[in-house]
Amino acid sequence: MSNTILEIQGLKKYFPIKKGLFSKTVANVKAVDNISLKVSKGETLGLVGESGCGKSTTGRVILRLHEPTDGKIYFSGKDITGLSLSEMREQRRDMQVIFQDPYASLNPRMKVNQVIKEAFKIHGLHKGREDEEVESLLQLVGIRPDQKNRYPHEFSGGQRQRIGFARALALQPKLIICDEPVSALDVSIQAQILNLMKMLQQKFNLTYLFISHDLSVVRHMSDKIVVMYLGQIVETAKADDLYTNPLHPYTKALISSIPVPKPGFRKEALRLKGDVPSPVNIPSGCRFHSRCPIAQEICSKYDPEYRDYGEEHMCACHFAGKI
Repeated sequence: MSNTILEIQGLKKYFPIKKGLFSKTVANVKAVDNISLKVSKGETLGLVGESGCGKSTTGRVILRLHEPTDGKIYFSGKDITGLSLSEMREQRRDMQVIFQDPYASLNPRMKVNQVIKEAFKIHGLHKGREDEEVESLLQLVGIRPDQKNRYPHEFSGGQRQRIGFARALALQPKLIICDEPVSALDVSIQAQILNLMKMLQQKFNLTYLFISHDLSVVRHMSDKIVVMYLGQIVETAKADDLYTNPLHPYTKALISSIPVPKPGFRKEALRLKGDVPSPVNIPSGCRFHSRCPIAQEICSKYDPEYRDYGEEHMCACHFAGKI
């Protein structure tokens, strides 16, 4: 029996740009462009990259909040790409999401107990025992049960994110997609939420797809890490291997930019030239060649092969490990 809970194959998501009286499509924003990955049961897969590289879009397409342009999505061995809305609603019992902004993701007109009960009503669960289940979930994530009749604005940012986790856990999911779950929080609160996530993962054998631009947080949380650039995956490796032996120049630049908490220590960052190209006009060949410090002529002409370098370490670069 396969240990893979989530697999995506050749996933694409293009957003059309329309102009003119008849809204003719003149170009496409290639937010996610032909990516494939696997997530095993009980593991945390980190998804990192600069803003605009397609991380959040990938998570939303997996949940079918955005419909994929092409490719396949398999969850627990089942192809969910073509499921109807009603079939997908049933499937979402096992697939939940934590959004970046906890306040924006909670209905400000609903009390906390109503927010969590909504999931029970939609899926017909715990009839007659809703209040007990709500109190149990709130207690599990560190919110006092007597606070269940408060509105979201009466809680702090960290507490609202805890409520988001309680809502996500209400249906006992197998997979939770965490879209920048701590980036809007203070550092001390971030640590509390990350520890809560690890505790919940151990208790319920949860699987996380952890999306973030903070590489320090991703290393702390992840078993494996996927690095994205301009809609494509450029490197995949186990967390420790990626940080100690990055092969792609882009990954090295990201890691070199991580601050070191050591007074007086100056770290030499690998600076990249230029800006991230537009996902509408993607460069030919390697997408990173216009910013790469070791780019050669071949890089502008041919797309590099995504190759295996051993120990589950994959990289797409003509000169992997040469910098």
